[in-house]
Amino acid sequence: MSLLRSLATVSSMTLISRILGFIRDLVIARVFGAGLATDAFFVAFKLPNLLRRLFAEGAFSQAFVPILAEYKNRRGEADTRLLVDHVAAFLVLVLFVVTVIGVIAAPIIIYVTAPGFAATPGKFDLTADLLRIIFPYIFFISLTALAGGILNTYSRFSVPAVTPTLLNLSFIGFALWGAPHFDPPVTALAWAVLAGGIAQLALQVPFLARIGLLPRFRLDFRDEGLWRVLRQMGPAVFGVSISQVSLVINVIFASFLVSGSVSWLYYADRLMEFPVGLLGVALGTILLPSLSRHYAERSPREYSDLLDWGLRLTLLLAAPAAVALALLAVPLVATLFHYGAFGAEDVLATRRAVIAYSVGLIGLVMVKVLAPGFYARQDIRTPVKIALATLVLTQLMNLLFVWSLRHAGLALAIGLGACFNAALLLRGLRRRDIYAPRPGWPAFLLKLGIAVYAMSAVLWLAAGADVSWLLMGAAARAWNLVWVVVLGAATYFAALWLLGFRIADFSKRAAE
Repeated sequence: MSLLRSLATVSSMTLISRILGFIRDLVIARVFGAGLATDAFFVAFKLPNLLRRLFAEGAFSQAFVPILAEYKNRRGEADTRLLVDHVAAFLVLVLFVVTVIGVIAAPIIIYVTAPGFAATPGKFDLTADLLRIIFPYIFFISLTALAGGILNTYSRFSVPAVTPTLLNLSFIGFALWGAPHFDPPVTALAWAVLAGGIAQLALQVPFLARIGLLPRFRLDFRDEGLWRVLRQMGPAVFGVSISQVSLVINVIFASFLVSGSVSWLYYADRLMEFPVGLLGVALGTILLPSLSRHYAERSPREYSDLLDWGLRLTLLLAAPAAVALALLAVPLVATLFHYGAFGAEDVLATRRAVIAYSVGLIGLVMVKVLAPGFYARQDIRTPVKIALATLVLTQLMNLLFVWSLRHAGLALAIGLGACFNAALLLRGLRRRDIYAPRPGWPAFLLKLGIAVYAMSAVLWLAAGADVSWLLMGAAARAWNLVWVVVLGAATYFAALWLLGFRIADFSKRAAE
């Protein structure tokens, strides 16, 4: 199977999800605006999302997928099925306990993670109530990630990629038609999260059954594979928790700023998640199984070449995305969110956070590509040490930037921290002779820089003054944004073509 085709499949499915995500945020911004209620919801939603990344997409996947790939390639079908059953059963038990604790301890969790809310009793109580509704989401979405890890290992990339659309559809439905039936209306968003988690798990069950790996509840604490996964999860949990702790600390800082700060950061983060998900997460998803197979088959040259392919593709797509987001911050925010209760001041405040995030976009995407270079070798400790150093640096930058840049300073610290993280990961791969760059990098970077410069000039001229986007009607904003983006993309890819880049140059097959 072609990795480029797999990337296109995952990215296209992710694109659908992200578009629906923007529609969802547009609906939320229009119905609820940016204020006390949305701050409460975004904080309540962020905490289960942190645990989702901790138990599922982060630590669990990093520990489980390489070992599952090893079993698939070396142990055979029977042992692979036992591994899936035992790991799934253990995960169900842990998630059930965590969910119960989260529901009971919701007020304590909010007091620890958003202490500034305690000064406004109504805000604090609302956040705790929303968290109680949302918390069971972690149970369903983590099992969804388990299913996705299995399907990705068997090269069924499209199903896990399209699954997140169900959460966005749930948000849109509950916000538009459910909000009037809840008191307060923002409670509808909490129920949307829970319904979306259940729907995502239900979607993947038939596809697991089709490949014969639908887990059965069989728990065996003597299983060697289970204990290998758990031993890998120890440092993985610590590593992922470090990066997520940084986000929680950002919420703590933002909770002391003016009302709306949490929401502005959320909307800016949603814009940054678009290229990170479309490029970084998609690349990481398809790279990890193939890297794991190359490692299991002891093919270091193929391993290094695959990392080189991923890095070139990352820069080819992430560099123009970073520049475009900075240049089109107001057009994007205004077109997507400037409706109803989301006013011009909210647009400009969100714009500052988007520009700050864009500084670190390449780092944010590269981390998703470089980290699997360690995970596939079942080396989780090295990325953990790097993540710890990144956390310390990020918080020092938070303290430095927040006083003058306010919420935008928190976004800037995250972006610069990601660049630092990526640089240390690359240095570690080079020092261990895991990755050796292929020839041609200086010419590649020079041509890339020329193409990005050409695109930047066109975008700057075509976008015009920021104030004009605030005065346009919704239809005019949408139409103008489409043609500006198309013009910029056409300029960039035309420049690449004239400089000698061809799609065939990036063709690569997955490890079988």
